[in-house]
Amino acid sequence: MPEWLSITRGSAPLLLSIPHCGTELPAGVAQGLISPWIARRDADWWVDQLYDFAGELDATVVVTRISRTVIDVNRDPSGASLYPGQATTELCPTVTFDGEPLYLPGAQPDARAIALRTEQYFRPYHDTLRVELERLRARHAAVVLYDCHSIRSRIPRLFAGELPHFNIGTVDGTSCAVTLGTRVAAVCAASTYTSIVNGRFKGGYITRHHGRPAAGVHALQMELACRGYLPEVPGPVHADSWPPPYDPTYAAPLREVLRRVLESCLSFAREQH
Repeated sequence: MPEWLSITRGSAPLLLSIPHCGTELPAGVAQGLISPWIARRDADWWVDQLYDFAGELDATVVVTRISRTVIDVNRDPSGASLYPGQATTELCPTVTFDGEPLYLPGAQPDARAIALRTEQYFRPYHDTLRVELERLRARHAAVVLYDCHSIRSRIPRLFAGELPHFNIGTVDGTSCAVTLGTRVAAVCAASTYTSIVNGRFKGGYITRHHGRPAAGVHALQMELACRGYLPEVPGPVHADSWPPPYDPTYAAPLREVLRRVLESCLSFAREQH
């Protein structure tokens, strides 16, 4: 198992994928970057800590410590856009969410570098998800793959206005049973937070590639607006203030909703025969 990949194995029919909380920048990549902070700024900050109760549910958790700037394991490796016509970032991003360049002139990854990073990081991450899903499917009639994400609440280049707290993606109802999406949406709607299903974020490559409802693998993506669990300041972020430190007390109310979300996923999976 690569040192940058962490797996906590459980036996329940629930697998959490955490692909974007990593901040590690290999030396060969870091030397070409304009700024390590800029390269790490778009991480899904503290999401691994936010979901650290998943072990209590006997869930399996897969986490990469490699920064998404190195390679984004939630992008289509073919280079095809997951959201045609909308701004996004590439498999190996060259700009930030805000459109700022990540690399010094001439240091952007070329086709050879992208292929190398795909073999080193992208394929092992997805192979791990596949193997763990197969392990769990051997024990259960159905398994839920829950892809964990977060993002700043306001990023004009990517979306207008302020993002809802909970952004549930089921690829328009194709990556999981409609019943599962409905249950998760109901939990979020019953909370004090705002929510939407298949809005700006419908699910990335992880959800689209691994979600196979007919084969008993039901995948959904949860994109959280950071203000739900961090004291996020509106407007541009700066190196001296972003990210805020993780505060368990501040995050506690949203964590309780997330616990109910995961419990609803487990209930759904256990009811399938």
